[in-house]
Amino acid sequence: MFHKEGTPSILLGIIFSTGVLLLSDKFIDTNWIKMLIQISAFLVLIIILQFFRNPKRTVILNENQILAPVDGKVVVIEEVFEGEYFKDKRLQISIFMSPINVHVTRYALSGIVKFSKYHPGKFLVAWHPKASEENERTTVIIENETFGKILYRQIAGALARRIVNYAEEGMQVIQGTDAGFIKFGSRVDIFLPLGTPINVVLNQKAIGGKTIIATKG
Repeated sequence: MFHKEGTPSILLGIIFSTGVLLLSDKFIDTNWIKMLIQISAFLVLIIILQFFRNPKRTVILNENQILAPVDGKVVVIEEVFEGEYFKDKRLQISIFMSPINVHVTRYALSGIVKFSKYHPGKFLVAWHPKASEENERTTVIIENETFGKILYRQIAGALARRIVNYAEEGMQVIQGTDAGFIKFGSRVDIFLPLGTPINVVLNQKAIGGKTIIATKG
């Protein structure tokens, strides 16, 4: 299963690979060169397909848990000042996605979308300390009865050039369902109230819609 955001790229990849295979077969006589070109074209298509994969996952809804919004590695767990919306100190958990990770963003909890904003910006590497404030990004606030207001931020990386965000103010969203997509290397930050019990550790591998980030109650 592939994500709908990958449809144009997948179609172009198929057309490109097919064209390379046909043209190389017709115009290149040296077998090893022809094979090298054809294998390279096939590998390009495989990379595109794996990047836009969208594995279906059964999510057990739980109002007392915050689930990982994306696949990747936990790279930040620290107390920070969040200056865009809360303007106070929050507990930040960041998950970095490499190009080989699934890049679907999923809602970490169910609730009402209270705020959703896109910010154009730079394309620093996603793990750069200033990426959260200077890179292209979206900021979304979801209000939940158990946790109150939770902020998550999709952040473009050095290769990413498009962030897709489905959250709109006033929407009722369901934990584990698609919240958007980030193309080619990126990061998602989650900002929780201070004192929230955390269930992950640095460098832990997170699975979107499965790994429990935090619990309450």
